[in-house]
Amino acid sequence: MAFALAVGAIASGIAVPGARAEDRAQLMQQHRGGTMRLLASSSAGTVDPQINYEGLFWQVYANVYDGLTAFKKVAGPDGNIIVPDLAENIPEPEGGGRTFVFRLRRGVHFANGREVSVADVLASFQRIFKVASPTSGSFYGVIVGADRCLQSPTDCTLEGGVVADPAAGTITFHLTRPDPEFLDKLALPHASILPADAPAKDVGTQPIPGTGPYMIASYEPNKAMRLARNAFFREWIADAQPAGYPDAMDYDFGLEPEAEVTAVENGQADWMGDRPPLDRLGEIGRRFAGQIHINPLFSLSYLAMNTRLPPFDNVKARQAVAYALDRRALINLVGGPNLGSPACQILPPGFPGYVAYCPYTKNPDAKWSAPDMAKALQLMQESGTAGQKVTLIVGDTAMARDIGTYLQSVLRQLGYDASLKAISGNIQFTYIQNTNNKAQISTSGWNQDYPAASDFLNVLFGCGSFHPGSDSSINISGFCDPKIDAEMQQALRIAITDSAAANRMWAAIDREVTNQAPVAPMFNGKALNFVSARVGNFVFNNQYLWLFSQSWAR
Repeated sequence: MAFALAVGAIASGIAVPGARAEDRAQLMQQHRGGTMRLLASSSAGTVDPQINYEGLFWQVYANVYDGLTAFKKVAGPDGNIIVPDLAENIPEPEGGGRTFVFRLRRGVHFANGREVSVADVLASFQRIFKVASPTSGSFYGVIVGADRCLQSPTDCTLEGGVVADPAAGTITFHLTRPDPEFLDKLALPHASILPADAPAKDVGTQPIPGTGPYMIASYEPNKAMRLARNAFFREWIADAQPAGYPDAMDYDFGLEPEAEVTAVENGQADWMGDRPPLDRLGEIGRRFAGQIHINPLFSLSYLAMNTRLPPFDNVKARQAVAYALDRRALINLVGGPNLGSPACQILPPGFPGYVAYCPYTKNPDAKWSAPDMAKALQLMQESGTAGQKVTLIVGDTAMARDIGTYLQSVLRQLGYDASLKAISGNIQFTYIQNTNNKAQISTSGWNQDYPAASDFLNVLFGCGSFHPGSDSSINISGFCDPKIDAEMQQALRIAITDSAAANRMWAAIDREVTNQAPVAPMFNGKALNFVSARVGNFVFNNQYLWLFSQSWAR
């Protein structure tokens, strides 16, 4: 069921967060105030910004926390630009690209009223390792001393790697090698600057004070979250952290998507975080076209297969699944071809390093055409894995279950004794990461953290992203190929001086990983945001998605 009616009438309000200061001041005077109500079927688990890797809460963190750098909070390509945030400026790298000296912005306060100091910055980077952030190794392992912190997190000091100078107000980072993406990584929520006394463990439901325009005033994972203004916030640079229009945002959890749609239609809520059910898309497109915003995503929805457990420790079994998927059927389950396109490689179209490649289809070419069940069954026979028990783990939304039911049928066609296990969305993502849960196969998805091929390939499939026994092991497949991993590290080194050559390497790595099939790519998606009639100034950012603090509720 395609969403054709809505796509032809995408809402197109004027986005103004990058407007001149005097214009923004006038708009703030006109529209500041009120409470915006947001809905989602489930929360995204912990509110700890250095641990949570869910896009649902990264939207929240964009309004609550700051790093030394930030992605510019505007719509369009400029949203990929790095700007200074808690740092006064973007420093030029020194020492052959291995040293960065940041001067901390003065006069910025946490929501508890205490001014941010260089000691907080140092403690925040130590905490990344102490709490076993899912990106501690893959993103921040390049910091001098990180190797010792990864081996002994509780004793992490990053001595020689992060140096705080209170008198000069500077923080100096020393890296073991140049990293062309280091400034991007500092802009992610995992590098949020937190108070030095923040607990060195997952805080769960107890919010840590931040520096953004809002604070998490309360959080009950099965019920609601409330964002209220940070009374100590004063806008220092709108590009990095603009003041917000609503006085508060109430985020309610637990409604089914059907009820979410009705609430938005009736003006009882302002946004739904879940995709509208298929049987409501036509109605929304006909009656509420001006309240729909569809934006392309650099994303990949995929089926992760555990390369360390039977039957998917066998590459031919994994390839069989990839050949058997009817990606057109999957796209229909998420709203039709206007909301997704078939994927059979890791990098999404248009992303750095992308070169079209599609081996898992009939008549292999650059595009997917149809499943090849004959090839899939041949590989199954060669793998010798038919008849084995397989449990597929999915989220518990209606759409996730529909996708799961379809995938279960494919697994059974291939000859597996396949069962389906649906888990609440606020724990499914962490559950499938932890090797103790022995997840054989599961659905997952990935949106860019920042615009670089390594963010898909190295983060999802690098050896450094696999952490046994941890809820923060983003390499869900447990894939670690020493040859490919070495090629990734080489591409990262080359990118420092020759990004074009590095992207050619990433294109080759994309093919290699795709051929090993640690995941079966399903589709590349688009963001569909359905908002109430009273929401104005919709701004979609490549990094943070909808910037809901930059909208007003009339």
